[in-house]
Amino acid sequence: MNGANLDDLVDLLGRWASGRGPLYLLLAARLRALIDDGVLGSGAQLPPDRMLAERLAVGRGTVVSAYDLLQQEGRVVRRQGSGTRVAEMDAAPSANKEVIPNPLLMHILNPPDNVRLLTCAAPEEPPAILAEAYHHAASTIARTRHDLGYQPAGHPLLREAIAASYRRRGLPTSAEQIIVTTGAQQALTLLTTLLVSPGDTVLTESPTYPGALEVFRQASAVIRPVDTDPLSGALRGERPALLYVIPTASNPGGAIMDTATRRHLAGQDFPVIDDEVCAELCFDGEVPPPLAAFDERAITISSMSKSVWGGMRVGWVRAPTPLVSRLARLRAIHDLGGEVASQLAAAWLLERMEEVRRSRIELLKERHDHLCRELAAHLPDWEFRPAMGGQTLWVRIPRGDVDAFAQLAQRHGVAIAPGRGFDPLGAAGDRMRLHFLFAREELSAAVRDLARAWAAYDGSAARSTRHALIV
Repeated sequence: MNGANLDDLVDLLGRWASGRGPLYLLLAARLRALIDDGVLGSGAQLPPDRMLAERLAVGRGTVVSAYDLLQQEGRVVRRQGSGTRVAEMDAAPSANKEVIPNPLLMHILNPPDNVRLLTCAAPEEPPAILAEAYHHAASTIARTRHDLGYQPAGHPLLREAIAASYRRRGLPTSAEQIIVTTGAQQALTLLTTLLVSPGDTVLTESPTYPGALEVFRQASAVIRPVDTDPLSGALRGERPALLYVIPTASNPGGAIMDTATRRHLAGQDFPVIDDEVCAELCFDGEVPPPLAAFDERAITISSMSKSVWGGMRVGWVRAPTPLVSRLARLRAIHDLGGEVASQLAAAWLLERMEEVRRSRIELLKERHDHLCRELAAHLPDWEFRPAMGGQTLWVRIPRGDVDAFAQLAQRHGVAIAPGRGFDPLGAAGDRMRLHFLFAREELSAAVRDLARAWAAYDGSAARSTRHALIV
């Protein structure tokens, strides 16, 4: 659909109002699906607010609110005099060298040539011990008898190994409090499906993990950033469907939350999800306690994608047993459980994770320090706080717009992750996330390329583009 054909759009919207929740969220959810599926293509003109409202028999405010929400997400562009259009998002390198696509996950869909990718923050290669773990898993499978392999809550050996890892951290945990998932992203999706209805409020930090924001948007939630500092009083009187936080080695800034704030968040009277995907990667070697150590109601999610390898699609939820049972029933509807070989390999690895963790932290700390030195030397007017853990820095530029700069940077051979995708309200236009997973020489070359791009940047704003999922 290339234009504002009102009849066609109404047909495509179908029974958009048949769900639960505010009408503007239901309308935005249906339009979002049409945009993300490519049915409403880049640049497509959408009908004027009043005209669409009349055809749908709703108030104009419903359409305005839906369009505004999609604009906040970067999916549409609204300009006085030219109406509302679907924002651009190229899936492949443009033939026009002056128009470079937003480079977030383009290397997964269509890897660019000769571009250093500072976008996707995950290990580039598995540790050597992973092959040994799968060899052990193969031996275990060869001895398996009387087992169909369908285990929606996860393989018993892995559930117990995960529970044991929490007990080693001083948090009493049974296997019944664990459900294994296909990565932390599925864990978050299952929890959101159970806990969030259309129109519900979800609270998050800002900035935060973009993959979580997309899950909440798909659930038609109202996402609001919140100050988690106990002294701010921001959570007083709140009754959201859930609060999502990354207290340890946060994404994107690598910060670590203090104990008082952890205790404050854990004690809320609504579900609190503690994302610990990078928690094992604190540079001082210590792993702070999860929120569940302060209140058993807190929900913990984690995975092995950052500490081991993204290709090992093993994650989990630690939660009260009744919630785990509900999650297992929900997962059984979708896929009957995860792949067994990876779960057995993960169970074997968890007993040896301290060795893997120490080696990974040492490498990440060295590369983090090197990237900080290079940025200070070549881009001294860029601002950032050194990370306390994790894999990324949250960097501020002193002028201009990072979306525009990202396009210029790719022409200079570097892809970066613009900050708007990390903000629930689409702010942080002066920020970017840079990872430090490359070897020192590669990081140095990337910073030199960024410095050349910065010297050529005139501070202009970007054309509007949609932001792909960032990990």
